[in-house]
Amino acid sequence: MEFSSKLLENAVYEISQLPGIGKRTALRLVLHLLRQPKEQTERLSFALQNLRSEIKFCRNCHNISDTELCEICANPKREESTICVVEDIRDVMAIENTNQFKGMYHVLGGKISPIDGIGPHNLNIDSLVEKVRSGKVKEIIFALSSTMEGDTTNFYIFKQLEPYEVITSTIARGISVGDELEFADEVTLGRSILNRIPFENSLKNS
Repeated sequence: MEFSSKLLENAVYEISQLPGIGKRTALRLVLHLLRQPKEQTERLSFALQNLRSEIKFCRNCHNISDTELCEICANPKREESTICVVEDIRDVMAIENTNQFKGMYHVLGGKISPIDGIGPHNLNIDSLVEKVRSGKVKEIIFALSSTMEGDTTNFYIFKQLEPYEVITSTIARGISVGDELEFADEVTLGRSILNRIPFENSLKNS
């Protein structure tokens, strides 16, 4: 792809680094921005810079937040004894949209994937074990996507929690095997949370 401007080429290259965006799509986006009022592009630039400099991760659940403690963890009406373990913020948003879960979350920040060089030490697993060790947690709900990586991560955490008196359950398989949680419809996901099963049962069925 030949460019008439180095500035244009640089902008297209940077946007094409985003997931799911090729150079043609990036070019279309850049040209769209050039057609918009300068103030709109400046607002976008400021929003992105502000995001990177000001965003925080909740000190309790590792969710993305504007404050040290996210709104969910700061809500006294949430059930602190039940923790739903998810991969990232998209899964928190998906489950919250169902209005079926009133407990807390724990965001791992990914899934165990040796092929991608992601091991247990790269995820927020130790802090989850610490929560359970404190004795305040009664149930851990595994809500990772039903992929090989998700199942591997579930099993690893399950083994880490075995020494402690805590119920471990997993969302019911209303979610198709191989599906990512964020793409499930709200009704199916809500029912999967409500109809969760003991994690040991999921091992027998796999």
